[in-house]
Amino acid sequence: MSTAVHLISNNLPSVKQLQCFLAVAHELNFRRAAERLRMTQPPLTRQIKCLEATLGKQLFSRTTHDVSLTEAGRALVVKAESILYELNALKSGTLLNEGSLRIGLTRTLNFELISPISDKLIELDAVNDIETPNLTSAQLLQCLSKNTLDLVLTGEKSLGHEDTVRYRWVCREPLLVAMPSAHPASLKEKVALEDVADLPLFWFSRSTNPLFYDKCENYFSRLRFSLKRVKEPDDSLVMLSHIARGKGFALMPQSKCTFNQEGLCYRALTDGEANTLNIDIYAATRIDEQRQLILEAQERLCSGERD
Repeated sequence: MSTAVHLISNNLPSVKQLQCFLAVAHELNFRRAAERLRMTQPPLTRQIKCLEATLGKQLFSRTTHDVSLTEAGRALVVKAESILYELNALKSGTLLNEGSLRIGLTRTLNFELISPISDKLIELDAVNDIETPNLTSAQLLQCLSKNTLDLVLTGEKSLGHEDTVRYRWVCREPLLVAMPSAHPASLKEKVALEDVADLPLFWFSRSTNPLFYDKCENYFSRLRFSLKRVKEPDDSLVMLSHIARGKGFALMPQSKCTFNQEGLCYRALTDGEANTLNIDIYAATRIDEQRQLILEAQERLCSGERD
């Protein structure tokens, strides 16, 4: 009872504040976040300021041009999403509904454009059960371990879940080269890394996806030339804008190469490099999962043959 009294009397963040925070965290743009929430920007800004005051921490770094998450903000994303999922489950009754199938999709990929998966999700009649299209694979696996999701589709496996998660391979997503259309290599149908080695590679930190990072870096280490890396911006549209201006190139999942801008183009990798530089997609469930509905869904998603 003492715990309940403490929670009732304590000054806690509101659900609205957490929703506003997540909208800004996902968009990294206050105007787009406000539009997503169907509200104007001033009250959204007030909600964020109140949340920061309640927590005593700055959640965003803001300049006239950019919005980025602070370390405290990044830590809050996972916690806030978990809280809201629990509340959503309470609202919908899924905490007690054994017949529901809660599916999470990594935001790294656009599954609507990956036909082997999108077709099977339609067959499973699971489209309306997909609640989390804006989480990383690591965040999805945390939700899986907390039993707020039943099955997640991840890009590559993640470290640290070997004893709790069962992975089944689904399919392979090619990587494309996002590059300046003014670069001479853009005239080729398929581009080798050596063709664009004069440009820096926009690259992510290992902590984002260790196994995928290591797979790529192991390949890079065997090249007879070196690749200069520059830090990948948090906002992919900012990165693509830099690429369009000739500032570098990136390796992107094919399903995410949908943004068009003057000066930007996408090219396939040469066959040899495409065989290594790709993303293996897995369907993951808890290792102790026994419910037939979940196991059958995983089996259906994994019914294709591995390359």
